[in-house]
Amino acid sequence: MLAKLMSLFLLGLIRVLTGAQARWYGCPPKAEQRIYFANHQSHADLVMIWAALPLELRSITRPIAAKDYWTQTPFKQWITTAVFNAVYVERERKGDEDPLQPLADALTSGDSLIIFPEGTRGNAEEPQPFRAGLYNLALRFPDAVLVPAWINNVQRVMPKGEVVPVPILCSVTFGAPMQVEPGEECRAFLDRARDAVVALRDV
Repeated sequence: MLAKLMSLFLLGLIRVLTGAQARWYGCPPKAEQRIYFANHQSHADLVMIWAALPLELRSITRPIAAKDYWTQTPFKQWITTAVFNAVYVERERKGDEDPLQPLADALTSGDSLIIFPEGTRGNAEEPQPFRAGLYNLALRFPDAVLVPAWINNVQRVMPKGEVVPVPILCSVTFGAPMQVEPGEECRAFLDRARDAVVALRDV
């Protein structure tokens, strides 16, 4: 009950601060297994793209969250688990552990995912080169629909290093699904996926 109330509160707050506009440019919202991949410039990205999804998709879609940041306090850990149902990922690889395993487990159970292939937040207008995780997940789960997304202006709501949000109109634009082409190498796919995200900036 408390998680549901917090969810409603956050949705209201996000809409007041950002407008939380969702623009389905290349595909309609659909209850199918998807991997949404987007640019990453703020910790608020996770919240923004979650809020942009309609309720029926939000309930089956899990954002990934950096474990070292989102478990720093009991409140952060509670909100990412109870409200967002996030999948924790390690930003630093530990021994022989597969960093993609938590994501693979979520996909195996039928969940959709929101991922940020840059791996860390950037400060430039252009996204950093995408890391191989998106490619590897696409190969392992070929039936998951890959949907690019561009998150606009959210870095101005919660700039890196700031703790007080500023009201700024924001939007999330979802593009046309894509897939790994037969024989396509990792870097070629990742560059194409990054280009698909950047192209949504001017839509």
